[in-house]
Amino acid sequence: FSFKSIAYYIRRATLINLTGLAGSSNTTGDDQKKLDIIGNDLFISAMKSSGRVRVLVSEEEEEAIVFEDQPKARYAVVCDPIDGSSNLDAGVSVGTIFGIFKLPEGVKGAKEDLLKPGTELVASGFTMYGASAQLVITMKGGTVNGFTMDNALGEFILTHPDMKIPRKRGIYSVNEGNTMWWEEPVKAWIHSMKNPEEGGKPYSARYIGSMVADAYRTLLYGGIFAYPADKKSPKGKLRILYECAPMAMIFENAGGQAVNSKMDRMLEVVPEHIHDRSGIFMGSYDEVQKVIDIHKKHAK
Repeated sequence: FSFKSIAYYIRRATLINLTGLAGSSNTTGDDQKKLDIIGNDLFISAMKSSGRVRVLVSEEEEEAIVFEDQPKARYAVVCDPIDGSSNLDAGVSVGTIFGIFKLPEGVKGAKEDLLKPGTELVASGFTMYGASAQLVITMKGGTVNGFTMDNALGEFILTHPDMKIPRKRGIYSVNEGNTMWWEEPVKAWIHSMKNPEEGGKPYSARYIGSMVADAYRTLLYGGIFAYPADKKSPKGKLRILYECAPMAMIFENAGGQAVNSKMDRMLEVVPEHIHDRSGIFMGSYDEVQKVIDIHKKHAK
């Protein structure tokens, strides 16, 4: 319901004056768009009314929201209601990223109960509000399935069953405007993308700047998406709990890899607090392995 509602408002944003800034910034310091606030309110309402959710963590909320009227609810949901919203006014695809944890019996549902690695997620996924609304979802140890919103029926229809990311592909997706702040292994990796050994073909650069859109393209076509930690953002820019971990689960279940800037498996990284950040490299198995190998070489 929340995905359908957000998709509806995004389609009508320009017509009903929902573009532009709301005049505030969220807990992680990003300027809030009017749609950020609407998307967040919709998501909170949908999770509360479901009766299944005990705790909700949103990028737009400083603290975790505990639904006290649902003491027996066993699920915790983490989300970025509208990821990439800085691109909204330009008509660039944005999306919702979410992860679901199951709380053990007897747990009251404090935010500390959510400081777990992504290996504990029972489900994760994202929606992308582009030319059509796409929903990609996976369960723990399961396959990755893609659905497309049919506006006439008001339903998500399975259009991409059992998604598998190609093992390798000559496409990379990264903001090269940050090159001057990158660590040496990352610079060496990007150099190898553009200057292949033995006269091979250079990689193609594709960067939208909206994580869900870049991730969806990478999932379909293969390649690698990277947002490394750097000297300007030593911990990284993307949030572990509701951006990196859910995406890592999707990519691993589709046959790919996801690691942080220390080359640790992304799904095993435990956030220190609910809005903790990390660098990330995710995509085709062999492409992420190249990054890992270059970092190992530099470590020696």
